[in-house]
Amino acid sequence: MSTEPSETAEDAEPGTPDEPTRTERAGAEADPAEQGGDAAEGRQVSEAEAELLAQRAERERIERRKAERREPIEAGAKLSGRAADLLAAVRAVESGEKPVAAVFEEAAPAPRRPAPEPARPAPPVTVEAAPATEVVAAVRAVLARGGAPETLAAQTAGALGEGAAEALRADPWQLLRVTGVRPAQADGFARALLGSAAGPDDARRVRAVTGWLLEQAAAAGHTALEMSVLTAALDQQGVPDSEEAVRNAISDGDVLVFQDPMPEAGVPVPQRGGAGAQEREDGADEARPVRVLVGLERYAMAEESLADGLARLVGSAPRQDAPGAEWERVAASAGGSGGELIRAVAGHGLVLHTGGQASLAEPAALLRAAHGLGLRAWAAAHGPTGRARFAALLEAAATGGAGVADDAGAEGPGVATVAGLLSGAEGPGRDADGALRLDLLVVLDAPQLDVEAAALVTESLPDGARLVLAGDPGVLWSVGPGRVFADLLAARVCPQIASRRPDPGPLGELVSGISVGELNQVAAPGKEVVIVPVRDAGEAVHRTVQLVVDSVPRAIGVPAEETQVITPGHGGAVGTRALNAALKERLNPGPGRFGGFDPGDRIAYSPARGRTVPGRVVQADADGLHLSCAGEAVVVPQERVEQSVRHGWALTAHQAAGCRWPAVVVVLPGDAVPALSRPWVYTAFSRADRHLSVVHGVEQALPHAVAEVAAKPRTTRLPVLLAPQIPAAAG
Repeated sequence: MSTEPSETAEDAEPGTPDEPTRTERAGAEADPAEQGGDAAEGRQVSEAEAELLAQRAERERIERRKAERREPIEAGAKLSGRAADLLAAVRAVESGEKPVAAVFEEAAPAPRRPAPEPARPAPPVTVEAAPATEVVAAVRAVLARGGAPETLAAQTAGALGEGAAEALRADPWQLLRVTGVRPAQADGFARALLGSAAGPDDARRVRAVTGWLLEQAAAAGHTALEMSVLTAALDQQGVPDSEEAVRNAISDGDVLVFQDPMPEAGVPVPQRGGAGAQEREDGADEARPVRVLVGLERYAMAEESLADGLARLVGSAPRQDAPGAEWERVAASAGGSGGELIRAVAGHGLVLHTGGQASLAEPAALLRAAHGLGLRAWAAAHGPTGRARFAALLEAAATGGAGVADDAGAEGPGVATVAGLLSGAEGPGRDADGALRLDLLVVLDAPQLDVEAAALVTESLPDGARLVLAGDPGVLWSVGPGRVFADLLAARVCPQIASRRPDPGPLGELVSGISVGELNQVAAPGKEVVIVPVRDAGEAVHRTVQLVVDSVPRAIGVPAEETQVITPGHGGAVGTRALNAALKERLNPGPGRFGGFDPGDRIAYSPARGRTVPGRVVQADADGLHLSCAGEAVVVPQERVEQSVRHGWALTAHQAAGCRWPAVVVVLPGDAVPALSRPWVYTAFSRADRHLSVVHGVEQALPHAVAEVAAKPRTTRLPVLLAPQIPAAAG
């Protein structure tokens, strides 16, 4: 049984589980280095540990909420914490006993969530302990008996805990909890252990496959699935009675079920207290259809918590930290859309800011102005590379900013990463109530926030604080579940400031056209944009290496170490694996004696799902592989290298999101056509600061993707959860 990954979920933008080939690829080929793993870090609290601590805090929060709900649940009792008797409602609708309108009731506003518990100090040890040797050995023996690769032992022990071997013997389908294992492989493992008792209708298999499908949906960006989509996917996996399987999963509490109003074309979800609510009271909307959704508790709780936190920010007046006249003075001094941003932040708890790279000067000026007015102001970037770039912008804003003398402290506003801020490894720390010690938080790269990270951010803000979510709406969405920024833009529940600062030059003109579906030819007198046509995969690899090693350094003046290659996927003849092998051979040849790596290799380090930090290999010793990532020393234990480190001369667009380089070479081989979309092209092309080369082998598929292929839809519940809590007038 082989579980070697080939492509990540990004490679083909996997769809929902009703698309069997896409679902299979999402489970079988999700790459831990793209979507993360519990990798370890250096001797100081690093970006990777910050992510791990934030995830641990999230798990603890979920366990606390689960404990609060632990009480006997009778058939038909509410399972999601909402007022509706959801399970009974589903059964009534499915059986035809009642029309959907008769069982759907609008939910009451959720109570304010208590403040998070104070964060514990980060432990001094920065490397997460690997599973005990004896646990791994016991798991290895069970895997060998079942014909599974023994190389999965450490990963399986990490996923299942100390009793992993016993758990596998009792329930072989628990192997599906290991990244990259598919149902067919788990079935073979189960047959080897259980013999003829391992049938497709085994309750253990049904339960494991149901959870696996919902996890694959989350990897594809969905926070929940329509009931019909899940049952169809179960049918494709050979579950004999898929509807009964879902009902059992709901009754057992493995999954939660929801009924949400299905918006009609052009008709918004009814707002509490608005015209839509009055329609329902008058009985005019009784026939409004609903959709029945099923989701895992982890993501359902995160999305509910996020909605609560956003409603709290929108519904509460921000703290009066400075007189209104002072806010107006700095806004008038800033002028333009930067001034509009300052005015919006002065009077609102939640503000959205959109724009490209040049627009980041406006949040920088806002933070400097707020700091000058005495606010505790912080920014949080997606990763350390974005943190460093924005810190430089803040320095520029200090001299040419919003007309405020920065006399509130010599250090000025702070910049952290999202993970570091949440874990306490970076940022202002937390007060006795567990809230961050700040008055204004600007989250950069907001499209990269999934529902879990966004929920942690909103829960961590004190009452009266202001939150600005800033980002480019044209880029790819988060690797994790949800589309938080896009959902908020569509919901229009708070002020939205669109920057009027365009990205400059031919590159800015090119990506601006792509954002509206136009692939325009641009004048590039300084060779800012170069198109290199190729006929086949071999020529694509050759030309890419030639550009990085020779042409770009010679003609543009950007050295190879500052040039980044971006390609649609990891597998294939022109994927990241093939390109990295060719580039390593020219730029840093070596035997790869440290797990395939040599000192000096460019790498992409993924401390967690959806997070990629570029870096270089320093050395390797008994402690593991030593990396330098954005100025931080990171040590990855040997057993985690394969999961979390890959060569980084070539990346995918998802890995590159949140970073920029002086020169970028985008490679579009002929087999890349299915992966192309407007957000993909926009993200890849907009990573370049000075020069973009396009190795072009897809002919008319490129302008077609830009003009016609939008982002794949994701099933999320955030707009519906916000609707009863935030009046329409707030938008």
